[in-house]
Amino acid sequence: MGGTVKPLNPGTVASVVRYGLAADSLVHEATGDALVYSQLYPFEGLQNYTSGIIHHVRLQGLEPATKYYYQCGDPGIPGAMSAVHAFRTMPAVGPRSYPGRIAVVGDLGLTYNTTSTVDHMVSNRPDLVLLVGDVCYANMYLTNGTGADCYSCAFGKSTPIHETYQPRWDYWGRYMEAVTSGTPMMVVEGNHEIEEQIGNKTFAAYRSRFAFPSTESGSFSPFYYSFDAGGIHFIMLAAYADYSRSGEQYRWLVKDLAKVDRAVTPWLVAGWHAPWYTTYKAHYREVECMRVAMEELLYSHGLDIAFTGHVHAYERSNRVFNYTLDPCGAVHISVGDGGNREKMATTHADEPGHCPDPRPKPNAFIGGFLPPHFTSRHAPGRGVDPAADLQRLPGEQLRPRHPRGEERDARSVEMAQEPGPLRKRRR
Repeated sequence: MGGTVKPLNPGTVASVVRYGLAADSLVHEATGDALVYSQLYPFEGLQNYTSGIIHHVRLQGLEPATKYYYQCGDPGIPGAMSAVHAFRTMPAVGPRSYPGRIAVVGDLGLTYNTTSTVDHMVSNRPDLVLLVGDVCYANMYLTNGTGADCYSCAFGKSTPIHETYQPRWDYWGRYMEAVTSGTPMMVVEGNHEIEEQIGNKTFAAYRSRFAFPSTESGSFSPFYYSFDAGGIHFIMLAAYADYSRSGEQYRWLVKDLAKVDRAVTPWLVAGWHAPWYTTYKAHYREVECMRVAMEELLYSHGLDIAFTGHVHAYERSNRVFNYTLDPCGAVHISVGDGGNREKMATTHADEPGHCPDPRPKPNAFIGGFLPPHFTSRHAPGRGVDPAADLQRLPGEQLRPRHPRGEERDARSVEMAQEPGPLRKRRR
């Protein structure tokens, strides 16, 4: 950090992972790439940042459902190798194998509430973690480290650009090491990862600190991609990149869904940051453009569950499509209560006087359309039913609702025979 910073040279340290089936037998070795990124501001008095060296190494040829031990670093430098850690690979892709537990979290941050969420998550020993955006909230701080629960309220009129305090990313990474060193985690961007800087550059930390199966899934983008875990095909979508039907993300989604074989991966699950359906005033219908562009396509392919964050509360809908209760629609689950420092959402949009006004001008990242026909209450029997099914189930990870109303465990073979296109669908 400082007014003038000089990036480290990533070529000075090797990127090596040694791994094997036993802690004392790390007989395989893989090498990868290293990088650094900077967060720079062309304004006097703001502190610039350049990261430490970030390493990315891909391990290939791993067996499914297998525990591997590993250590990483540069074996050519004394003391530059990590301790030995371990992780378990995902089960083989197929209709009768599933991760034992999947943890889904959004808006995690780095607060006292974060520790409670992470402790609960770790105690349930998940096999996979999905983080649906808003990672560490570095952009809730000025470059000098001064933070506030509401950035725009505290700093919006006094700074020439929305600042960030990038060391928060370093703190978050160190805190989460106990989780990420042993559990696979897939991440998609949220609005707090935008982090504008010099030259209108955005998402520098997000792009640099995480790895994505973008090439493998054919998206070639860090903002949207897909992957399989046992009998589940996951699609991670971008609420802060072009999602119009003429854009690259939509064209990729059409191709990705066309490749899905529901006899092999019966479950279709999606994740993105900002919810399409919520009863809360906060961010109410904020990404209506995205819903209008993509919902029909996902519905036609039998999307089972959509996980989102952004709204700082837990909420779960009935099956819904186009604001109508529909037994063939998806269940929408919002998990934006992970631990952020912006406080919880408590006011509902259907409370008298609390329905938000349409956005007055376009947003550079999520568009500007918000329908002008807001009502003070949801139409009966449509949309999200606040009284219908919004309670948290202890230890809940993946418990979608069957069209007839019964709940079944996603790990059971019985449930694996009931998802998506295997339900009777309107054509």
